[in-house]
Amino acid sequence: MDLNALSAPQVVRQASRLQQLQGPTAGFANGYVQANLAVLPKAMAADFFQFCSANPKPCPLLHHSASPVFELAGQRIDIRTDLPRYKKFIDGHCVSTPTDLTADWRDDMVSFLLGCSFSFEEALLDAGLEIRHISERCNVPMYNTNLPLTPVGPFGGTMVVSMRPMTPAAAIRAIQVCSRFPAVHGAPVHFGDPAAIGINDLSKPDYGDAVSIAAGEVPVFWACGVTPQVAIAAAKPDLAFSHSPGCMLVTDLRNAELAVF
Repeated sequence: MDLNALSAPQVVRQASRLQQLQGPTAGFANGYVQANLAVLPKAMAADFFQFCSANPKPCPLLHHSASPVFELAGQRIDIRTDLPRYKKFIDGHCVSTPTDLTADWRDDMVSFLLGCSFSFEEALLDAGLEIRHISERCNVPMYNTNLPLTPVGPFGGTMVVSMRPMTPAAAIRAIQVCSRFPAVHGAPVHFGDPAAIGINDLSKPDYGDAVSIAAGEVPVFWACGVTPQVAIAAAKPDLAFSHSPGCMLVTDLRNAELAVF
C-alpha cells in the first residue's frame, strides 16, 4: 500500500489492521480527528474518567467504551487492531510495543479516546503556519515537564508536552487559532524558555523526534496526550495499553466538529 495515499480514515485504519502502517500518523487523513488511547482495567476506569475531567488540557476525553469494538461517527472501530502501534504496560512499566492487542486483550478492559494535537494542526496549516515535524517528515517532539497534574485516585504525575518551533508572531497566532479547539488540547501551555517547565535539552525529546529550530524562533509547547502514559506509570495497573507516541487512532470525526466559535 502506498502510504502517501492514506487520505481517508478507513484506509488508515485498514493499513494499521493489516500492519502495513506501523508508524506515526501525522499528516494522514487531513480534516479528520486523530485520537490518543488509554486502556485500563474496569476497576480503575472511574478514577481515570475523573482524572481526565480534572486535567482537561492534556487529557481531553472524546469517547470511552467497555467493548473493544464500537461505533464512532457511524464507523466500526476495533481498538485492538486499528492503531499502527501500541504500548503494553505491566504494573506501570512498558514491556513491549505491539502492533495488535488481540492476543493480550482481557474482557475487563475499558478504552478511552483522548483529543490529539494532530487535529488542530490542520487549523494551524490553514492559517499559514508551518508545522516543523510535518515539513521534516518525522514525529512531533514530546517532552516530560515539571508541570503538575491534578491527582485522582492512583493517577497523577506531571504533564507531557509536544513542541512546535515558531516565530513570536506565529506563536501568538497559534494561540488564537488553537483556543478554538479545547477538545484537542486547546491553546499552548507555554512558549519560550524550556527550562521554566523542566526541559533541559530540546535536542533530546523524551518521545518522538527532534526538529530544527531556526534563528529567531521560540519553542511553543502544547499539552500532550502522552500524559496518560505518565499517569499509568504512577497508577501501576497490572495490565494497561496506550497508543505508541505519534501512532494515533484516525477517526471519522471531522476536526471542524470540535471547533468552538
